[in-house]
Amino acid sequence: MKELVEVIAKSLVDHPEEVEVIETSKEDAIYVELKVAQEDMGKVIGKQGRIAKSIRTVVKAAASKGDKKVIVDIK
Repeated sequence: MKELVEVIAKSLVDHPEEVEVIETSKEDAIYVELKVAQEDMGKVIGKQGRIAKSIRTVVKAAASKGDKKVIVDIK
């Protein structure tokens, strides 16, 4: 999941070198934390959160094969 979120985020932002993705696995879920530059935050979230919701939907679809839930947190 980490690589998927990283590829999507780097294609959206102006400063791809500042994209950082941290994946943490717990017993019931996988947590993916996405950090981008402050000026790129709007590009990753989108109007009314549409792009952030789309990222979460794509990751959730990719994780549907597994038995763990994936949670994407944008910071």
